[in-house]
Amino acid sequence: MKIITQREYAEANLRLEKLLKQIRDDTIENSAFSKELIQLSNIVEQYEEKHFPIESPTLKEMIELRMFEMGLKRKDLAKLLNTSPSRISEYLNGKREITLKIAKSLHKKLNIDGDLILK
Repeated sequence: MKIITQREYAEANLRLEKLLKQIRDDTIENSAFSKELIQLSNIVEQYEEKHFPIESPTLKEMIELRMFEMGLKRKDLAKLLNTSPSRISEYLNGKREITLKIAKSLHKKLNIDGDLILK
């Protein structure tokens, strides 16, 4: 079975909700409900991966997320990274490439994945 239309996707999600209400912690793994739940979940997942892909965040988005999580303003981030607020603006607006020193600081101080920084 494969979900092709938006309507089939909606119907599959409704069926998943019904199955989840019927399955309890003591439900046998090999029961018909459990098997259907697993099969339908896989089918829905395949449809979602194709039609609603989740992209990796950009470096700018990740920096802004960390700033939000840590309650930092641009001037606070500049101080943390030992640079100027105007330089932070240039990095975030894409007007300047991030230096190796700043990349290391982003990784260590903001816990941003090195792979994302190097993209």
